[in-house]
Amino acid sequence: MSLPIDDIRRLADLHQKPRHLHFQYGTAGFRTIGENLESVMFKVGILAGLRSKRLDGHTIGVMVTASHNPEPDNGVKLVDPRGEMLEASWESHATALANAADTDAFIEVLKNLVKTLKIDLSKPSRVVYARDTRPSGPALVAALEDGFTALGVEARNAGVTTTPILHYLVRAINTKSTKDTYGDDSVEGYMQKLSTAFKKLVAGKPASPPLIIDCANGVGAEAAATLSKYLGESLPLILLNTETTTPGALNHACGADFVKTQQKIPPSLSSHIKAGQRACSLDGDADRLMYFYLDDRSQFHMLDGDKIAALVAAFIVDLVKSAGLENEVRVGIVQTAYANGGSTKYLSERLPVRCVPTGVKHLHHAAERYDVGVYFEANGHGTVLFSPETQATLAEHQPSTPAQSTALNHLINLTQVINQTVGDALSDMLLVEVVLAHRSYSGVEWDSLYVDLPNRLVKVVVPDRSIFKTEDAERRLVSPSGLQARIDDLTRKYEAGRAFVRPSGTEDVVRVYAEARLRAQADELAYRVAGLVYDETGGDPATRPGEFL
Repeated sequence: MSLPIDDIRRLADLHQKPRHLHFQYGTAGFRTIGENLESVMFKVGILAGLRSKRLDGHTIGVMVTASHNPEPDNGVKLVDPRGEMLEASWESHATALANAADTDAFIEVLKNLVKTLKIDLSKPSRVVYARDTRPSGPALVAALEDGFTALGVEARNAGVTTTPILHYLVRAINTKSTKDTYGDDSVEGYMQKLSTAFKKLVAGKPASPPLIIDCANGVGAEAAATLSKYLGESLPLILLNTETTTPGALNHACGADFVKTQQKIPPSLSSHIKAGQRACSLDGDADRLMYFYLDDRSQFHMLDGDKIAALVAAFIVDLVKSAGLENEVRVGIVQTAYANGGSTKYLSERLPVRCVPTGVKHLHHAAERYDVGVYFEANGHGTVLFSPETQATLAEHQPSTPAQSTALNHLINLTQVINQTVGDALSDMLLVEVVLAHRSYSGVEWDSLYVDLPNRLVKVVVPDRSIFKTEDAERRLVSPSGLQARIDDLTRKYEAGRAFVRPSGTEDVVRVYAEARLRAQADELAYRVAGLVYDETGGDPATRPGEFL
């Protein structure tokens, strides 16, 4: 069987690549201004079909979203059969296809891809796809569907839904009727799985006060409204920023990224939150989560991904011990260099901590090496992975006391309330609420687990980011030569000082992160390190004073 060249050519001619643009498939897939992505979508439709054929007809996921980016942006990413991110080796294939200059070049790249990867074109190809609420979504999905048509893909449209639900659907479809069945392959199956486990985990606990959710005016608003119906009185939800059809509202002055970068309450929530009341923000596609609260003096306190990781990891360690499984189940946590030093110290005293390069794919793969692997980026994206062997251990373990039996059941229910395919704001929210209920914590007690070191993140535009090379999980520079030694000399002048420099993966900027005991010192260290970078490259400051990314 050969490629249907005539069908591919006919439809490819309708989706020509803009000549002046270069596309790069990265951790978040392809992402740029939505109106520039039509050709990419068509090609991704074909690539997803080929990926499915290469994997013997297993269903591949395609998600059309730009997550926390502003509304004019859009993007697309592929999801592999177990709900995980696209295999890294295929990122270059996606990039090559997307940048084929015209139809003839695209077909040649396709032919070479099929030959190089030994793709059996007689195999079936199956894809499930979805989009978020961006106005550019329908047109981009239409181009994607042309790609499916060109290759003869058996495609299932999951409609408008969150990125984590799409990941869930991929895994549920591929494990259906197997011993590893993940759940019913529907949105209802997702809601039922999470809500049922949550209710079991909080049974007998005092009723939780209502939780305010900032839905970022994105697709998470629709999912949260559905989840609220499933949860009922077990967790009352107050949904704000739910304007999914208001032009320009998506992620504007709200959402998880706003809370993390601005370190303040979204203005639209300020009149709704009282002292002591906890609240959280989703991002535009509901895969990031940030908690926060106001203290008695109405001061804002942010509970970010580091705080979530500390809360959750310590709880799971305690449950493993209570279940009598501390010698059989090894719990570990994975962080990046951006994790706050306060969190790293707190966690290191309780369980193994590993640092990996920035990017979800690095975190996810490292977490898989533990029996129970916890990973959260500071930006609020993360999850908990229970290895297949650990899940078998939980199913087979015979507790010897009532206390062990209770802890064991809690662990089993945690495997159901957690979306183990990807970071999931709604699933993570339920996980946090479980721990708060069991610990009888308010935001104040949670926040006091450890004290964050003041930190600052700035960026510098540089002529060529490729000259910056790192090692030690991006915490140290190996080039330009001598720059790391100057950073070390500077950092030693500050109490609890820590700083690192890493190039952006998507734009010609270098990001500078700094910590110190006092806020003014963290700010000063960040700017002085940024000055070293500027002097080294002759670059221009990327941001006006006071703007941090």
